[in-house]
Parts: sequence; C-alpha cells; structure tokens
Amino acid sequence: MGGRGGTDPGIVETDDRLVLQEVGIYTYHHPLANAAAYRDQLTDIQAAIQEAVTSGEAIAASNMFSFNNSLAKGRTMTADLSKLMLRAYNAEADICVRTIRAGNLATAVTRLNKAAVTIAKLGDMMDMHVADAYHARRIRELELTADYLMKVQQEKEAARAERERLKEERKVEQELAAQREKLDKERAHYQNVLTSIGGTDLQEKQRILDKLADLDRAIEDNDYRQTNIRAGYVYVISNQGAFGPNVVKIGMTRRLDPMDRVRELGSACVPFPFDTHALYFSDDAITLENALHNAFTGQRLNHANLRREFFFATPAQVRDVLAAHVGNLLEYTEQPDATQYLKSRSNWPAGAATGPTT
Repeated sequence: MGGRGGTDPGIVETDDRLVLQEVGIYTYHHPLANAAAYRDQLTDIQAAIQEAVTSGEAIAASNMFSFNNSLAKGRTMTADLSKLMLRAYNAEADICVRTIRAGNLATAVTRLNKAAVTIAKLGDMMDMHVADAYHARRIRELELTADYLMKVQQEKEAARAERERLKEERKVEQELAAQREKLDKERAHYQNVLTSIGGTDLQEKQRILDKLADLDRAIEDNDYRQTNIRAGYVYVISNQGAFGPNVVKIGMTRRLDPMDRVRELGSACVPFPFDTHALYFSDDAITLENALHNAFTGQRLNHANLRREFFFATPAQVRDVLAAHVGNLLEYTEQPDATQYLKSRSNWPAGAATGPTT
C-alpha cells in the first residue's frame, strides 16, 4: 500500500502467508538463517529510516502551496506541518514495533496503513502524505521485527530441545555403563564359581555355563545399544485427564527401561500420569518414530513446533499404522486405565468437570 492508498474491502486477500497465519502457521516474510541475521537487517533498515528522515524524504508534499498569497509562508507552513505529521506517523509506527508479536503482524500493518491514510487525508490540501518509499521501509521494519521474534522463539525452543536431548543421552550413557559394570561383575562371579566347581558336579557346571551364556548375550546387547544410537523404544502414550480421549503422544527413548521416560513425562506439568499403549523396541527407532509422525502429521496438536509430539488420534489408529510398519504386535493396550483421572473427577467442584468423559 502507498502512503495515500488503502485496501479495497471488496478485494479478496490471496496472500498465502496471511492464510497460513490464520490457521496458526507462521511463514517468514524475509527468510534468513538465524536471529543474528535478522538483527543485522533491522539495523540496516532502521538506518535507512533515519536517513530518510534527516534528508527530508519521509514526507512528500507540494512546494507550491501558498498562504495569504505568499508562497514563502505556504512553504514554511508546509514544512512545519510535515514535521508534525511525520512525528505522529512515527509515533504510531514505533508503537506498532514495540507491541508487535509474530502472530499480530497483520494487525500492526493495518494500523500503520490507517495512520498513513489519515495523514494523507489531513494533508490533502497540500498534497501531503507519507512517502511511499518511507512507508515501505517502516512496513519492512515491522515484518523483520515479527520474523526476528519468531526466529528467536524457535532458536530458544531448539536450544531447549537440544539440552533435553543431551540430558537424555547422558542418562542413557550412564544407564548403559552401569548395566555393563553390573553384568561384568556378575559374569566374573559366575566364572569364579565355575572355576571352583571343577569337574565333580556336571549338572551345576552346566547351569553355570548356561548362566554365563545368558550374561554374554546380555553384554552383547548392552554393547550394541551403546554403539547403535538409533536403537531404542518407540512409545505410544496418552493422558486422558490432561488432553482428552483422542490424543496420543508418539515418541522414542533409548533408556534401558523405557517406562522411566514415560514416568518422567507424567511428572512434568501434567496433572495425571500417562497411560502406555505400546512400547516397541526397534533397531532403528528414529526412522520408525518419524514414520508414525509423518502418518499423523495433519493431526498434530502443535503445527508451529514439530518437536511437540502430540496428535489427534486414538490408540487404535496408531496401532494400525504401527502394525503396518513392524508386522504383528505382541502387546498393545487399547483402553487407557486413566485411574487417577477417573477417581478425581467425582471430587471436582461443580461445573469443573468439563473435560472428556469415558
């Protein structure tokens, strides 16, 4: 929009970015690599804005307006009014910049467009308006600011997720190392027993040999888990009391006991523990997890942050997709227990039980 223009209410908006934002998906107006790049761009555009102000290019106006039949007085009045109009416009622009959020960019742009239209109407006699190039710079400043705020948010979330991943990896490494130490000690113990038996008790000797074979397999499995970072458990869990009956979380963990991870999730910022529908060990749990996520990608709760692994789906729907990828599922629990949730509902205050029912 130019300084004197406006948006025709009869025109249908076809900007895909606005359509996507209406459903909660943010698209960058000026895609850049990181927040630092946006800061640099903002510094450049703000310098260009200041240059336009100091050079007198921010407000366009006729130099032929006369006052009391005096062209000089008319030009003085035009210059003074231009400063006043520019101050009002810049105040509105600065408010838009300070209050902008990634989700309200369209509102901020509309507000600034209206300010430009108002100034053009007030200055119509002098053909005065905010210069199109200056207005475009301030709109670009708004877009870059919104992009910058979103990029900062995404980088913070990525950093948090990376910290969580590293924390989880350290736990896995510690568990596997402790398990290997335990297995080594147990194997050394049975090896000593085998040595002390000699050849007198063949039945006991065979029992010890079988035990050593079991321990060797356990050590081999443990070493495999240490070297193959893609191996782990894919889990399907739900929390009916927190999210409703048709929402599941699909994730993966490399923990020796995957229920440790499930219990952690149930103790973090949710009122009830999670119910487990499936725990499936896979040599390539990462690929399997991604396949399940892709199958339900259109049913995500959070389309802005794909690290949030919650989906609008029933456990039965996930079971069918999982079975299609891995074949027969030996264990899968359809119905959640939701024990604490069901026990709690009867004690909730009147009118509070607005959540899902079973």
